[in-house]
Amino acid sequence: MATVPSRLASIRIRILCGDEIAMGQGKADLLEAIGESGSISGAGRKLGLSYRKAWLMVDEMNRCFATPVVETAKGGTHGGGARVTEVGKDALAQYRAIQEKARSAVEDDLTRFRRLLAVQPR
Repeated sequence: MATVPSRLASIRIRILCGDEIAMGQGKADLLEAIGESGSISGAGRKLGLSYRKAWLMVDEMNRCFATPVVETAKGGTHGGGARVTEVGKDALAQYRAIQEKARSAVEDDLTRFRRLLAVQPR
């Protein structure tokens, strides 16, 4: 039986707020990219997302947290931009810690589980 690469058999953590996803891998990656680029559009481009998709993800996160995780400034002569708030930075750090704890906790089980998988779906 062929060994399945670890990137093809992994776990994903989603934290819900009601029926909405407050934080998941994609939103965490988006927050990091906004922090690096200082803009939603720049972060979206980096991740291969349309501006609309990135904006909708930010909007959903902002609605799920008690205070916004991303603040935006309108464009103009000095340009617009976005910044990750302290709450956003804290939420991102906590989410990454949860991911690492979960990965560590299931690492051996996931290795055994991968042995049961096909390398690609049939």
